[in-house]
Amino acid sequence: MRENGIEKSIDRPLTIALVVDTVGNQGNGTSNSALQWAAELERQGHHVRLVGVGAPEYPARVNKVPLVSWVAAKQLMQFAEPSDTLFRTAFQGVDVVHVYMPFKFGRRAAKVAHQMGIPITAGFHLQPENVLYSAGLLRHIPGISSFLYWLFKHWLYKRIDHIHVPTEMTASLLRAHGYKAKLHVISNGYSPVYSPKKPVDPEASAPVPFRVIASGRLASEKDQITLIKAVSMSKHAGGIQLIIAGTGLLEQYLRFRAGRLLARKADIGFHKHADMPDLLRSGDLFVHCSIADIESVSVIEAMACGLVPVIAASELSAASQFALLDESLFPVQNAAMLARRIDWWIEHQVERAEWGEKYAEYTKANYSVEASVHKFVDMEREAIGE
Repeated sequence: MRENGIEKSIDRPLTIALVVDTVGNQGNGTSNSALQWAAELERQGHHVRLVGVGAPEYPARVNKVPLVSWVAAKQLMQFAEPSDTLFRTAFQGVDVVHVYMPFKFGRRAAKVAHQMGIPITAGFHLQPENVLYSAGLLRHIPGISSFLYWLFKHWLYKRIDHIHVPTEMTASLLRAHGYKAKLHVISNGYSPVYSPKKPVDPEASAPVPFRVIASGRLASEKDQITLIKAVSMSKHAGGIQLIIAGTGLLEQYLRFRAGRLLARKADIGFHKHADMPDLLRSGDLFVHCSIADIESVSVIEAMACGLVPVIAASELSAASQFALLDESLFPVQNAAMLARRIDWWIEHQVERAEWGEKYAEYTKANYSVEASVHKFVDMEREAIGE
């Protein structure tokens, strides 16, 4: 249907190109989110074209950047090589192009889409503070964080009118750094495969071993070392089994420190994405120590499985927004207070059972991928309408 020469697109299914450097690697959080959203978009009746490394129909070649690619690969991230031929083929007939990252691949994709007269939206999924924590001493240079916000804006976002941000914290940071686009706060959401575990028997004593689980990249800003120290300081240290699911540059270091400090051998390393729901349901408590986080989907997934979280309160992490009571928070990098929180939950089985169910219900009501995708489609329709 056309009105005044313009196709009316409000009520029909959309064809959307999702441009993400790494598509086919389910160990990377952004890849996971893109794949989940693509599946949910299709389920809701839309058509999706994934474009990037590992994409089924529109695969890109790997762009190997000296040193940077090596660091990224440790976190299961690859950079894609731009190709105008690939972009023009993938974008032919789409309603809108959505770019995930401000790197070379995404920037060129946006330029080609613009040349083709296709509306473009983008997501802000890479917090500059996360980049800096992987950059060693560079993060101590005065003003370097503000420079990266400016650089990302210069590279991509200043030419985008609609930007998806996962949290209000991210939106506030972008506004503070002069981003003028309309910001759409939409959680990345969680897949329905993350469902509640069997309710804890409040009359039973705390299990032995008591499983404390963490999930995320093994990187300095995720601060898993504070969790290892906290477990070693716990009154119940001998009865705690620590599992840290993830991969990254600090894997060997964290294993070494855990081996020195903990009474029980810790499980630190990669777990397949498909295995994570069962792993989370096997746990007794979830701990998230991150210093800088743009949303922390791993916390949402744990809560959806009925795990009570204990979350670091950090001004650069959005994760603390998920805490429903004080016992689910501790001051960032404070191992002693985290140990006290872990001990409290071990010693309060009734409360842990009750709050595990409350967290699962709260997550289902507020963070489903279905609801997130509905909001995302509304953003895309708005961009198309303009």
